[in-house]
Amino acid sequence: MNEVQLEVAKAYPNDSGRGIARLDPDTLLHLKLSPGDIIEIEGGDTTAAKVWRADRQDWNTDTVRIDGFTRQNADVGIGERVEIRKAEAEKADSLVLAPPEEASVQFGSDAAGMVKRQILKRPVVSRDIVPVMSSTNHPFMRSPGQAIPLIAVETEPEGVVLVTEDTDVELREEPISGFERTGGGITYEDIGGLQNEIQRVREMVELPMKHPQIFQKLGIEPPQGVLLHGPPGTGKTLLAKAVANETSASFFSIAGPEIISKYYGESEQQLREIFEDAKEDSPSIIFIDELDSIAPKREDVTGEVERRVVAQLLTMMDGLEGRGQVIVIAATNRVDAVDPALRRPGRFDREIEIGVPDEVGREEILKIHTRGMPLSDDVNLGHLAGETHGFVGADIESLTKEAAMRALRRYLPEIDLDEEDIPPSLIDRMIVKREDFRGALGEVEPSAMREVLVELPKISWDNVGGLTEAKQDIQEAVEWPLSSPEKFDRMGVDPPAGVLLYGPPGTGKTLMAKAVANETNANFISVRGPQLLSKWVGESEKAIRQTFRKARQVSPTVIFFDELDSLAPGRGQEVGNNVSERVVNQLLTELDGLEEMGEVMVIGATNRPDIIDPALIRSGRFDRMVMVGQPGVEGRERILEIHTQDTPLAPDVSLRELAEITDGYVGSDLASIAREAAIEALRDDDSAEEVEMRHFRAALENVRPTITEDILDYYDQVEEQFKGGNTPGQDRRQGGHIGFQ
Repeated sequence: MNEVQLEVAKAYPNDSGRGIARLDPDTLLHLKLSPGDIIEIEGGDTTAAKVWRADRQDWNTDTVRIDGFTRQNADVGIGERVEIRKAEAEKADSLVLAPPEEASVQFGSDAAGMVKRQILKRPVVSRDIVPVMSSTNHPFMRSPGQAIPLIAVETEPEGVVLVTEDTDVELREEPISGFERTGGGITYEDIGGLQNEIQRVREMVELPMKHPQIFQKLGIEPPQGVLLHGPPGTGKTLLAKAVANETSASFFSIAGPEIISKYYGESEQQLREIFEDAKEDSPSIIFIDELDSIAPKREDVTGEVERRVVAQLLTMMDGLEGRGQVIVIAATNRVDAVDPALRRPGRFDREIEIGVPDEVGREEILKIHTRGMPLSDDVNLGHLAGETHGFVGADIESLTKEAAMRALRRYLPEIDLDEEDIPPSLIDRMIVKREDFRGALGEVEPSAMREVLVELPKISWDNVGGLTEAKQDIQEAVEWPLSSPEKFDRMGVDPPAGVLLYGPPGTGKTLMAKAVANETNANFISVRGPQLLSKWVGESEKAIRQTFRKARQVSPTVIFFDELDSLAPGRGQEVGNNVSERVVNQLLTELDGLEEMGEVMVIGATNRPDIIDPALIRSGRFDRMVMVGQPGVEGRERILEIHTQDTPLAPDVSLRELAEITDGYVGSDLASIAREAAIEALRDDDSAEEVEMRHFRAALENVRPTITEDILDYYDQVEEQFKGGNTPGQDRRQGGHIGFQ
């Protein structure tokens, strides 16, 4: 009899609950199998599954990919070995299914038929868990996309049987006892994008429980606790649930605040009781959610209760009594608020950061949440994953829900809400399209960015007239590193850290920053200089630190500092409280401090570059100084086109001629001219249909150009200073503040 030993791996997201085992082509050949055949899988128990071919990345790895239900049927965990051989499956004459102990289920009229349609052509062994997907018109609802575990109580004949059209499927309502390992709950297939984290948690939790002898052999204590930390919504609690489910350990959950009691000593008592129960039922896992609420730093809290609870936790976690095979997993999204005494080896040995998922992770999460969703062919999950920077698992779930609700709204007019049953034909027609996801993307924003997210007006490079050189500079400095970082790797250089746009007021510096953020598809955080300044010592610096921390969490991000001169003037000049000096210092350390910037780009804009602290304008901080000057004739014509694209112009209006006579006018002036001309036309005639050239001429007299000789001189000098080796500040006495008195 041909058989092979393979290592168990977790299933692909879309395979969950389908009773499929995926093998690589060589193994299929060796066992003389073709896709669709039935195999026996023998671990602690024997079960059967249908064979499919694995994806290319799994070839020659000696693994078999099966989902949580099949793993439970075979009584194996991920990473353990199973024996696999070809099975001789007979057709099932009858099959009796019943729910497990804790589930009480009422079956509807056609439940047996529904279940049978779902499990047609599936191999079943008696005592197997058979997952049945709940769908919209299902006789027993959990949440759609979640499988309901039914247990195969008996099959006729015995052994591996195949459900066919002729099989008589019977459903019993009374639960079966004696099945402590039911397949309800969350498996590793329900977690996307946390490959390495799952691996590390499993080393910590599953190994000591299943093979304590390894640790004895090495002469070390197995780890005692795992602290999961990361932004909200990344899947910390989910991971703990999955671990509990997959290790078949007893699971005790403590939600932080609920053990706090007003009676003296009662909170500690409850903690002790939970640990004692866990010890009796070992191996067990105690999961503490929101650890920061019950174990805050003791020097920071005023309440006596919190201190005692922290102390109790410390002694429980390594007191004089051993605590057997009890592992504590805690989750928090404010890891810095947790008492430091807990964060030492022997208590929480491992701190695992569950971060914001990357693109591959987001695609996996999308696949999991759209498992039971009828998607149309134009929905490309890979593309969606690319557009959802900074989204955590919870945001993606909310995105898929919102898309499904939008799809539902399309069909609502056809549904009669008073009728009992919705016609099956309508239900079969329902489908979620690409435009539903498009619309949902507009409504769901990344939760880590809620406080700092800026709704970006849809401005692209087409809306920026003229300024070709400046545009080119910015694209090289900002867009290249974010869209094609491999160019810089190939050349062995780091991309610039920041870009400083300077130039006269109204030339379009802020506009360009908006266009960049839009074109790179990055998250955009806008910081207006003065709003960070606070009268409390240390608050302004904290605001900057948090801005950068957020940006790093949800990178790629563009941080835009408008009016940089108000935030970071030269140090050593002002009298009085030196807030801005401290702010400058904080900015300097953020821009090239010890922490890696990651995919965070900084853009600053100012029209007074000469008073910005010189330390900011050196390579490694704002590397690129881009002068956004006055537009040339071509540029002015393009700007006028942009501002008059919705205005009805009379045939005699020549934008070219206007561009030639508006020397010294910058973008914002030209916008005013276009507006003034339209108002002039209405002033002449209330029912005017178009704007004529004479109106533009009248407008020109009302709007004066921003750029005067003085200002031109000033910016020429400044540009010279920044180009030459002359540091700003040496010429400050002569080059003064012309035009800005």
